[in-house]
Amino acid sequence: MPSAPAPRAVDVVDVERAFVVRHPILTALALSLGTAIALGVARFSYALLLTPMREDLGWSYLVAGGMNTGNALGYLLGALATPLLMRRLAAHRVLILGAISTALLTFLPGLVTDTAAQLALRVVTGLTSAVLFVAGGLLVSRLAALHAQRAGLLLGLYYGGTGIGIVAAALLLPPVIQAAAHQGAPHPWQWAWWLLGALALVASVIMALPTRHIPTPATPSHNTGGFKASPFKFGLLGYLMFGLGYIGYMTFVIALLKETGMSSRGTTVFFALLGIATFASSRIWARLLDRFRGGQSLALLNGLLCLATLLPAWTASPWVVYASGLLFGACFLSAVASTTAMVRHNLPPALWSAGISAFTIVFAAGQIVGPTLVGWIADEAGGLQRGLLFSAAALGVGALLAGCQRALPTAR
Repeated sequence: MPSAPAPRAVDVVDVERAFVVRHPILTALALSLGTAIALGVARFSYALLLTPMREDLGWSYLVAGGMNTGNALGYLLGALATPLLMRRLAAHRVLILGAISTALLTFLPGLVTDTAAQLALRVVTGLTSAVLFVAGGLLVSRLAALHAQRAGLLLGLYYGGTGIGIVAAALLLPPVIQAAAHQGAPHPWQWAWWLLGALALVASVIMALPTRHIPTPATPSHNTGGFKASPFKFGLLGYLMFGLGYIGYMTFVIALLKETGMSSRGTTVFFALLGIATFASSRIWARLLDRFRGGQSLALLNGLLCLATLLPAWTASPWVVYASGLLFGACFLSAVASTTAMVRHNLPPALWSAGISAFTIVFAAGQIVGPTLVGWIADEAGGLQRGLLFSAAALGVGALLAGCQRALPTAR
């Protein structure tokens, strides 16, 4: 009798694809390490390093804010380049390319003290961060399409991953800087950059495996046309003002708290609470992101961020400041998630990449102006409190503009 055919070996690729389909929460959490790298580590951790770098290198607030303006300029260039890059490479390859590049670049500020070199590094890191961020946004949108009933939660988890990076920075950077100072390091803040680079590299490796098998949607047979910005004009303008307003808070709030006499432990608690609230926001706003197709979510979140930004400019009371951090953390990355949800609700899958890139571009444009403008205001009479008042005003205007955005009549 002929022998029975040997059972086919389990295909590793099939197993990984099945994992993505069956475990969307874990896959979204893996993807969320991308925002932890791009935003939590590569951008927002700078708030903890601004004061020691400014004092060591003799920077004004204008120069210190200009570093994040440079980062946002690179972010804009990256957002413009990513759609072209994704025409040549699969989205998961772009994601990993952006993650590894950002991780390696994060080591480099710890090797130089020249201001121009620091600025150049912030620009290039912003570029690779945007590549990572946009590719991750597209992949989580595809994942959400497979699990429509949990789409808001999956989007929120991805963007809330920024909180992982913020909490890690809050808990690890102060003791590392203190240890470096005790060891007699000439520039203790440099050790912090090396630690951040190591964290980003580990996160990149963890993220790589489960995200490479998120299915690509079939290309529709009918012509979907190209992405048109005009139907989203109020959403885009509201998001522009969000980028202009929120970045002043995230750049300078730690410096303000230190100026008003808060201890190092107090600022660590503040930043950690902000990061925890950022991660928790994925659950808080999930239904909101699923329900509203227009700019309602962005309008509400911009309004709450305006309030959170006003609080530390109004009083130095620790409890009010902590409340500000919790409220800000609970809202600011959900504002980003709300624009991805808007794209998903109103465009066919073939245009998601272009839509996410368009919102990322205006977001980056706002961030270019915000830190330098707030830094310039802070160098004048009124200091950082006055700078945060400007940020709050920008967020308030953003809430009004986003509230005018309506869902497209021909949603997908």
